[in-house]
Amino acid sequence: MLDLVIIGGGPSGINCAIEAQKAHLNYVVLEKGVLVNSIFHFPANMTFFSTSKKLEIAGVPFISHSDKPTRREALEYYRRLMESYNLAIDFDMQVLGMHKKDGHYSISTSEGEYHTKYVIVATGFYDKPNLMGVPGENLPKVKHYYDEVHHYIRKKVMVVGGANSACDVALECWQKGADVTMAVRGSELYQRVKYWILPNIENRIKEGSIQAHFNTTIKEILPKSVILNTPEGEKTIYNDYVLAMTGYSPNYELLENLGLAIDTDELRTPIFDENTLESNLPGVYLAGVVNGGLKTNKYFIENTRHHADVIVRNIELKEGIL
Repeated sequence: MLDLVIIGGGPSGINCAIEAQKAHLNYVVLEKGVLVNSIFHFPANMTFFSTSKKLEIAGVPFISHSDKPTRREALEYYRRLMESYNLAIDFDMQVLGMHKKDGHYSISTSEGEYHTKYVIVATGFYDKPNLMGVPGENLPKVKHYYDEVHHYIRKKVMVVGGANSACDVALECWQKGADVTMAVRGSELYQRVKYWILPNIENRIKEGSIQAHFNTTIKEILPKSVILNTPEGEKTIYNDYVLAMTGYSPNYELLENLGLAIDTDELRTPIFDENTLESNLPGVYLAGVVNGGLKTNKYFIENTRHHADVIVRNIELKEGIL
């Protein structure tokens, strides 16, 4: 019987594991993929918006070559944390569901069951892309995760979206020689795009280096073209790749299989106690960006670092340790 199971091996899950270890709790982290799986699947050349200082956890310095660390530096930082604390993490462990049994929780996974008193769900929101729901979205040319620019050199690329990811992708593809067109649902780019990116992308659009269609949605994706719904009517554009940077959402199927209650409002926020982060299930907590539901710009690594301490202190209170 474990004291604690942590579902998710991202920054929040790692932080919770470190705090659990400091509190001498018998714990394990269950990660369906690799260490910090979401960050691993970020674009190869991505730079964080936050400074390395604001990303530090457990008081361990995050050293980077510049003020804002890269994906590669982040992967190395979290690997060093795991090794330094010798964290108990089971990788490639898909969690399927959970039920209460004899006063404890039984968690079913792809490799068997884990039995525990307490659970922390730290699953993030990067697993499920927001689909456009249009014909042709399942074609191989359509990507919901951007990897690296080399695929798109001298290709005709349609970037869907107008927020940070879309602007980053559009600029990098254009800089490396792609013919870039953007389809933006709103009347302008998201005005809170990274401050060093927004003027650049706006200038590229203004000078015509990047074509942008505003108030526009995708009607259909074909093997060699894309049909747009624009204010001027339908437009067909020759196209090699569609990079749909339309955002992501929590894995609600998993949350529901765990028995977690979700608010019925449009943001579909998981229900939890703001003071303790305990969910509707006694002894089951929510940590990190998953707490924001569909409002994926509410929580980040930097403003959820305290979650681990809050949760573990509450477990200690329940156990009479404090």
